[in-house]
This record gives sequence, C-alpha cells and structure tokens, in this order.
Amino acid sequence: MENARGLLKAAAIEGNIYLDKKPVREAFGTAYLAILEAINEALIKKGFTRKELPKSVDGYMAAIKKHLSVNNGKLAREFDSLYESLHIAGYYRGLLYQVPLVKEAMKEADAFIKKILPQSAPEIPKLP
Repeated sequence: MENARGLLKAAAIEGNIYLDKKPVREAFGTAYLAILEAINEALIKKGFTRKELPKSVDGYMAAIKKHLSVNNGKLAREFDSLYESLHIAGYYRGLLYQVPLVKEAMKEADAFIKKILPQSAPEIPKLP
C-alpha cells in the first residue's frame, strides 16, 4: 500500500481530478496486489503452502469464504467490491481519477488489509 500511495503522491492534481490517469491506474493495480498479498499471508498463517495459494479471483473468493470468514460472508463481499473498484474500474478500465474517490478506495483497501492481517498492518500515511 505504501507503493500505491507513493504513486499517487507523485501524480499531478488540478481541482479534484488527477491530470494523468496512468499513475492512478498503477496505484490501483498496486493496491489490489497488496490485498492479494495480505490474503496470501493470512492463508500461509493458516497452513497453506505457496503452491496451494489461489491462482484466480474465484480461487481467492473461495479461500476467503472457506478459511478467513467462516460463517460470515461480509469479508468475501468486501473483497468482491474491492476487486470491482480497484482492479476493474480503477486499474483495468481507468474510470476512477477523482481525488475523493481515489482516496476512499485506498482507505477501503487499507481497512480490508487490516481486517485480514490486524497485527502486521502498519499505519499508512494519509494522502495530501
């Protein structure tokens, strides 16, 4: 997440809009990868080996439902929402470039990571 925030800090802003979509898209991609790495770490703590880690979005969703949010589908729904906003809308399609929306998406990514790995999630500095 620190890398994603670094990309956003370097991006020029005019009003409430990022002028260049490329660093914003890269930041979204980086934030999504941070979420996947947090899930991987949580699964490894549950006894998974690197080879057993999910290889697809559907695999991650199934692993969250089965191993990380037993009897509570809220975490899986949050992951699905973050996948749609960070990866699809933010990174893949480049649809999110308004500063408040970007900040909110990054805040949600931070919150999700802290839920997955509460003890190892460092305090993330705020965007300007």
